[in-house]
Amino acid sequence: MSNETTTIDFEKMDGLVPGIVQDAGTGEVLMLGFLNSESYAKSLQSGFVTFFSRTRRKLWMKGETSGNRLRIISVSTDCDNDSLLFRVQVEGDGLVCHEGTVSCFTRPLALAGDSELNEKEETRG
Repeated sequence: MSNETTTIDFEKMDGLVPGIVQDAGTGEVLMLGFLNSESYAKSLQSGFVTFFSRTRRKLWMKGETSGNRLRIISVSTDCDNDSLLFRVQVEGDGLVCHEGTVSCFTRPLALAGDSELNEKEETRG
């Protein structure tokens, strides 16, 4: 983690910033959560990603019950200082999503042109 002090802009989203979590080894995007200034400070202090739950209105450390904690390898911000990218090493069995998968991003969505591409493939085949 960098020693450089950067001010994160928590004001744009009512005190929150998105935190993207990426596996430091594979580059796979694992999840997205939100942080407030308190959870950000706790993440940096503890070395494990801690989020702010928008529904429960409280801090929560990913993996505190499952054991699949997210050990921070590095953290960076975007050019506007209003989003965070955590590169992590997953502890435990590696299943980050509460649905029992490695990544929360497992549901592909169709793009507008997908049906046209599929029709062209079928006519060629």
